[in-house]
Amino acid sequence: MSDTRSGDSRVPDGTTDTNFDGTARPFTHDDHRAHGGHVDRDAASDARSTRAARADDTTGTLDEALERLHSSGPERDGWLSNHAPMAVEALVRHGQAPTVHRWLDHYRHKLEDMPGTTSRVTAENWREALGDPRRIADWTAYFAQETTERPWREVLAEWWPRLLPGIAAGATHPVIRVGHAARTLLAGEASAPRVAELAHGLGYWAARHQPLPALTPLAPAPSAATALDAVPPVSAQSGGIRDRLALLTGFPVWPRQPVGDPDEAQTRLEELVRAATHRYAAYGHGEPVMLVHAATAPNAVLRALPALPRTLWAPSLEAAWAASAAVTAAYAPSEPAPAPTRHASATASAPPSSCPRSSSSAEELFARAAAHGDDHAIKFADTALDVGDDTALLAGLRAVELIPPAP
Repeated sequence: MSDTRSGDSRVPDGTTDTNFDGTARPFTHDDHRAHGGHVDRDAASDARSTRAARADDTTGTLDEALERLHSSGPERDGWLSNHAPMAVEALVRHGQAPTVHRWLDHYRHKLEDMPGTTSRVTAENWREALGDPRRIADWTAYFAQETTERPWREVLAEWWPRLLPGIAAGATHPVIRVGHAARTLLAGEASAPRVAELAHGLGYWAARHQPLPALTPLAPAPSAATALDAVPPVSAQSGGIRDRLALLTGFPVWPRQPVGDPDEAQTRLEELVRAATHRYAAYGHGEPVMLVHAATAPNAVLRALPALPRTLWAPSLEAAWAASAAVTAAYAPSEPAPAPTRHASATASAPPSSCPRSSSSAEELFARAAAHGDDHAIKFADTALDVGDDTALLAGLRAVELIPPAP
């Protein structure tokens, strides 16, 4: 379940943007030209190159932030997720390191101490502890020891197939946290705080492990976009995500044929992340916070692929599709938002009329998400920049407008 406002219908004023420190900054959609969702591949490539050049944090800010956070548990109030480790990783990655500690100061009221341990998780008893949220601290201690004694890639490769069937755990937040941790470790030095962050993510995933109910295969879909469009909504879109996931009955078959080649699995996973990100631009109004996970969960899997044995890539695609489809079924509205007019201001019911297309505009989008301050807006903007095309950036802008800013 989301940690904030999953049922809140408030939206920011479409003519202003609000920083998380309470100051207002003007914005008009005429600042950018409309391109009708056209994919500007040069701009997307430039944006990816810019991000790659600063993929690893050399300031020490990320390690400091993670050390600051590791005395906190992965949840608060018994279920709501702690998004801070994921958000600070995205902030640092996209050039916002100077804002990280101030952002954490604003977020700290949502943090709770790590709960106490109960009994030790071992190689012999782990199955009985899987999916027991009372064992969060026990699981975290187990993975902390494992990643101290063995290379982190070895631990991840062993546990990934064990945890993958429970990808819906914690509203997909554990796998997202693992994806952010894996990206950081792949980008640079495997420092102690970064390895510890992977242990925290894996521990959270193991404790909240939640397989989906048995599902009926529905008619095959030719693409990820059409498959998401064909996902049937749950019978009652009310209550928390655990209640909604229990109502799932079936998903379209996608891809149409089983994928055995690892490279094809990666390509299909990229297609899924792109389709889910694009879809938010039109359907995000249904549940602005929760629907970001239809894109950020499969993107977390995509980020982890380079650290995994290639034999795990195809099952990773299957699990990522299940996660994205589950969130879509649980929260997507029946109709897209009305198409905008060129000079219309953005409102809660209409997407903006234009989107950034250059690498500098992409950086501007993330700067707006960082100033907005909400953790989901930050993480979704991060995924939108991974996709990098005009429609993805439009979706990132849409999330900034729909999700209430951090207080």
